[in-house]
Amino acid sequence: MTRMIERWFPSAEVSANSDKGWGSGNREISLVMWFAARPTAQAKAATICSLLPWPDDVEEQARLQKLVREAMTGRYAAWGDLQAEIAKANPEGAATLDPFSGRGMIPLESARLGVQASAIDYSPVAVLASHLLTSAPFEDWSTEPELPFGEGRGQLLMSRTDRLLGDLESLFAEIQNRHAASMRDFYPSHNGAQPWGYLWAAAIPCQECGQQFPLVGSYELVPARGDREAVSFYIDADRASGTWEAVVATGKPTSAPTLTNAVVNGKKAVGKSAICVFCSHVHPLSVHRRLLQEGRGQDVLVLASDIDAKSRKTFRQPTAAEREAAAEASRTLASEPTFSPFLPAIPDEGIAPGNNNIIGPSIYGAKTYGDFMVDRQTLSYVRLARTINELGTELTAAGLSGAYVRALTGYATAVVVKKLRRSTRGARFQSKGGAQVGDLFVNEGSITFSHDFFEAGIGDGPGTWKSISDNVLSACRNLFSDLRGTPTSVQRGTATALSYPPETFTAVVTDPPYDQMIAYSDASDLFYAWVKRCLHNTWPELVVTADPLGCQDKSQEIIVKRAHGDRTQEHRTRDHYDTLIAEAFAQMRRVVRDDGVVTIVFGHGAPEVWQRLLHSIERAGLVMTGSWPANTEFGGQQGKAHIETTLTMACRPAPADRPEGRKGAVEAEIKTEIKRRYPDWERWGLAPADMLMAAAGPAMEVVGRYSEVLDAKGGPVDIYTFLPLARASVQEAMAVEVNHQPLTAFDTRTRFALWWIRLYGRQIQAKSELRWQVLASSLDLASVRDLVCDAAKGVRFITSSEWSGKVDGDSASIDVALALAAASDEGLQAMGQVLAASERGIDDTYLWSTVQFLADRLPTNDPDSIAFNRVLRTRPGIGTAAEATASSTLVSSRRQQEQDAQLRLH
Repeated sequence: MTRMIERWFPSAEVSANSDKGWGSGNREISLVMWFAARPTAQAKAATICSLLPWPDDVEEQARLQKLVREAMTGRYAAWGDLQAEIAKANPEGAATLDPFSGRGMIPLESARLGVQASAIDYSPVAVLASHLLTSAPFEDWSTEPELPFGEGRGQLLMSRTDRLLGDLESLFAEIQNRHAASMRDFYPSHNGAQPWGYLWAAAIPCQECGQQFPLVGSYELVPARGDREAVSFYIDADRASGTWEAVVATGKPTSAPTLTNAVVNGKKAVGKSAICVFCSHVHPLSVHRRLLQEGRGQDVLVLASDIDAKSRKTFRQPTAAEREAAAEASRTLASEPTFSPFLPAIPDEGIAPGNNNIIGPSIYGAKTYGDFMVDRQTLSYVRLARTINELGTELTAAGLSGAYVRALTGYATAVVVKKLRRSTRGARFQSKGGAQVGDLFVNEGSITFSHDFFEAGIGDGPGTWKSISDNVLSACRNLFSDLRGTPTSVQRGTATALSYPPETFTAVVTDPPYDQMIAYSDASDLFYAWVKRCLHNTWPELVVTADPLGCQDKSQEIIVKRAHGDRTQEHRTRDHYDTLIAEAFAQMRRVVRDDGVVTIVFGHGAPEVWQRLLHSIERAGLVMTGSWPANTEFGGQQGKAHIETTLTMACRPAPADRPEGRKGAVEAEIKTEIKRRYPDWERWGLAPADMLMAAAGPAMEVVGRYSEVLDAKGGPVDIYTFLPLARASVQEAMAVEVNHQPLTAFDTRTRFALWWIRLYGRQIQAKSELRWQVLASSLDLASVRDLVCDAAKGVRFITSSEWSGKVDGDSASIDVALALAAASDEGLQAMGQVLAASERGIDDTYLWSTVQFLADRLPTNDPDSIAFNRVLRTRPGIGTAAEATASSTLVSSRRQQEQDAQLRLH
């Protein structure tokens, strides 16, 4: 059976829905913390297109396409019809697997359709996240005993999700009350109310005067808004007594903070320098970083913040009682009992060497995940974890099932994990948006460090338990509304050793790790340290780890790890990744049914990463049978790579007894296949850039017909060779014309430039796209790099003013055109000199077709568009000026020849 995804995919609908509304996945993301979320629109489309057939009848194809497009209008759109069609196409029962499930975005769509889904992930944190999103909500908890606290609901609950949601509301409120009671002595009230929180800073000893001073990166507290004045503060230091205090003031900051850019020996110092408030001595980044690494820093309380009757944040100096409470928390933390003989109260899980680029605090001296907070924050989390464990014991004693207790304590732990993002030395105070607590992640995979940071208290406001738990409850209300489907089977495991019999699944749909984009386990070990403490009673299997530092096991993690700082013998190399991802693909091939597909969602800009991925797919005995692009990331930063477009690729087990192929014949087949598919792509509304990516599908499908492809000498041909050919074949299939001239008739350099403008105009593109286009054009990068220059986060086509070449009779049409545009401001004579130097005339078809194309394709307000139109309007005059220039040059040349002859006679 041919599956729909092998012939068609709703690329336009996926792109349109991936950044907003139901298809963005934002609600799912707000429930549980994990990385690199797959938009639900893409997950839904990949799932249903992998389960539906692609019939031979054209009318039936159109009917199913219409159904899928309708399904892409909402979370449960066309739900009944989809279920019926999937059941009809899979009479033996449909089943899906995602062996890289992460938070579970892909198996969630199977669960919502009522299809039996299995989800596997190597990370315990991801397993917890996936369970809470894809399994627990779909279970029927209606027969569970009532909670031993909160308001009893009796028979008022009408659905399974009403019961779960109601119990979560009661549980979160109980945790709030118990935790606040356990910490009340350490967070004294002020004027009868709980403060919102406290601003802290790291302080270091001045290397000049010896006084301790705080490192603060900004003095702004509240920007001016409406009728409210700005609020700021400054550090007032008394050198005689060696003391300082933070003074709150009205208005914008009037002085530079203590951590700022500075000039040392007449040069701007690298990074932020620390300026002593007592003697103004400058400590460069290397110095104040070294002091913190040596343990010579200390945490100091800078300001306290309250929320007034109008819900506005106000700021003041901490009281003596508040300072003493913080000191008492440090003394109490030192004597906190352990959670178990092998689980101390303060996390001692170590930060592995080589993690400076992932774990920012390690650059400043943090050795363990217990070093991420001030003592009072750590004590607060210790007691929060104890509260969750104690409640788990009480719920079990009250007769609730083990599964339900695990679900309830799991959701509570999800709140803890989300709160961690706002509760460490990386959670900087943010003055914008009415005063907020910043996120410790600088992107999807790197934890930041800040010298000044905010500690939320036990009351209300951003970063508190109340605020975070309310956010989780809001996500639950949205996700549980009109919930339909079947719970997913979630388990921890490795994709390289799937425990299922052969041919178990109708489809494997997965979003595998992308090379070195995100170090999932390293970036989530902070969460894991606290997950262990929250769930060591109710989820003991999540606590067990073989990692020598007590963190998540990484021996079989399939990523490429960028090691920085104190380098170690890192095993997660490219060879490790390539070997294990191929093993994982081979396992997927083994467990998928003969008429099923392995659907892989992958996004990476670098051609070399795609080359390695295709090799891994080939090594696994799979062949690609379809490839569909969608704009799903919108420039989001994944670790260190910026990606926008991902491919949804269908693969099948490679057929047995395939013949050998010859390179020339395979190339011809690829061109023919892409030419055949092109009308469909155009009818479906794929943009040319999307067609370039979609071309990988038919190209790899053709290559997959052969056991291997041999060149004219009988040597094997790398399958990657055919990807650039496929992209070039799209250009041929489009039969692009430039002013009625086929694009293929232009010189190679001009053809590259016009095709680039046809695809992207002046838009900035990733540098990887330049490498792809160069490969497809059979050029080397150096030959066109002067046409596509660097721009913010990518590259773009140059302007005529940036062109710096020299025109002569061998110049490409694009170079002459750019030179004409650049000279157009100087008048006819300058343009005539360019035309004359090029040895072309006003009847040169390719030159003037190039100018016309650029004038038409560039935006009307683009300076070059104006310039090219000016060149076109004055074309006859340019020709006359060129003739005059040529004539003058000829006269000068003859005169010079005569003079030379006279000299020889003498």
